[in-house]
Parts: sequence; C-alpha cells; structure tokens
Amino acid sequence: MNKLELKNFLDEKVELYNNPTFIESDPIQIPHLYSLKEDIEIAGFLSATIAWGNRKMIIQNSHKMMNLMGNSPYDFVMNHKESQLESLHNFVHRTFNGQDFHQFIKSLQNIYKNHSGLEVVFAKNAETNSMQKSISEFKKVFFEQDHLARTQKHISDPMNGSAAKRINMFLRWMVRQDNNGVDFGIWKTIPTSALSCPLDVHSGNVARKLELLSRKQNDAKALLELDNNLRLLDANDPAKYDFALFGLGVFEKF
Repeated sequence: MNKLELKNFLDEKVELYNNPTFIESDPIQIPHLYSLKEDIEIAGFLSATIAWGNRKMIIQNSHKMMNLMGNSPYDFVMNHKESQLESLHNFVHRTFNGQDFHQFIKSLQNIYKNHSGLEVVFAKNAETNSMQKSISEFKKVFFEQDHLARTQKHISDPMNGSAAKRINMFLRWMVRQDNNGVDFGIWKTIPTSALSCPLDVHSGNVARKLELLSRKQNDAKALLELDNNLRLLDANDPAKYDFALFGLGVFEKF
C-alpha cells in the first residue's frame, strides 16, 4: 500500500472501532462508570495501571478496585482513614498487590492535595508532539514521598527505554475528544498532537506488518518510530490509530 492507501485503510478501521461498542470489552469501561472529572481520572489511572494480561481479568480486577474504594475513588483518595487502607491489602493483579495499591492511593492523594491534580502534573512538561518527558517527570512526582521500592515498577519511564504503553493509553483516554463516546477529552491543557499510540504486542505486530514499524522490540525507540510514521498520516491526532492497530490485532487477527 502507498501512503494514501494506508491512511484510507487505517482511517476506515478507526471509524469501525472508535465507537461505544468498543467500551464493552475494554478497561475504558471503568472510568465510564463516573461523571465527576476526578473520579474519571482516578478510575482511569488505576484501571490503566493494571491493564496487562487477560482483558476479562483486567476488567474484573478494576471493578474490584473501585468496590474497595466504595465506588467513589476521588472521595476515597482524599478522605480515607488509615484503617480503610487495610481493606486494600488482599488485592492482587499479577505483580500489582495490595501494598502497591496502598501506595498508589497515598501518591494520588499527594498529587491532588499538593500538585493540583493529575492533569496539571502531566500538562506541566507536555511538548507539542510528545508526552514522553512528561511521563518521566510525572513518575518523579508520583514517588516523591516515602514508598516501597517495589512499587516503582508499576509506573513506566520512557527515559529508561520503556514504551510506557499503559500511561500512553490513559493519556489517550483523558485527552482525545472526538465525540464518538469512547475517549473522554476532559483534559483541555494537553494537545492531541502530543499523544502516542499505546504500543503493545498487538499494535506492534500489526504496525510491523503494515511497515509502520521496523524495530523488533516494543520499547521507547520503537514508539518514537511508530509516532513519527503515524504523524505523517494525522499530525493532529496520531493516537486515534490505536483503535485501528489494536482492532486489527485483537479482533481481526490481522
């Protein structure tokens, strides 16, 4: 396919998958349970954090996280008592356990109390065409308090070579506004042009078949290569192609 044919092909796939039916089998359904901005942010952030492995298990455990917070994530983050945190300690999703959950609540509380919230922290270092420095700086703020060393692995750092798939996915959820009912578009201070397509096994394999990606590892260098190629197709909204690449990989076994 030439560039125009590829763009038309992927644009059709975006249109096919970027609609509310996508929500039914995706972790983005968790923040869609809420209407308050801060609830959406926190539910989205926590759900994205554990979004690796079996998708049904991700969704099931994300619901469990919300239940443990009384289905009021922002209120729980801001107003919990220490005794309430004990109820989190039996939670586990793969290598993310109750201790990590406890720490995430503390770190989120610090961000909302002392840094004006998640959007402000991410927007502070956003660039016109990249969020990778911003993600790296976010991690420093997230762990500026005392914390268990083990918990740091659950926030990726692009400056250490990570593709940071889960945070890039979370940012897509919060920033993209296309009125299709999937992404929220509630963060107005970050341009969609800065977003990256979340790079995982599915999107990476499809991108290689379409010659959008040549690097074999799914790392920060691969993400930059994919970013550059997707921006040639749509410089203003490159992350929309996540729907196409993911849909082709997961639903069509492309």
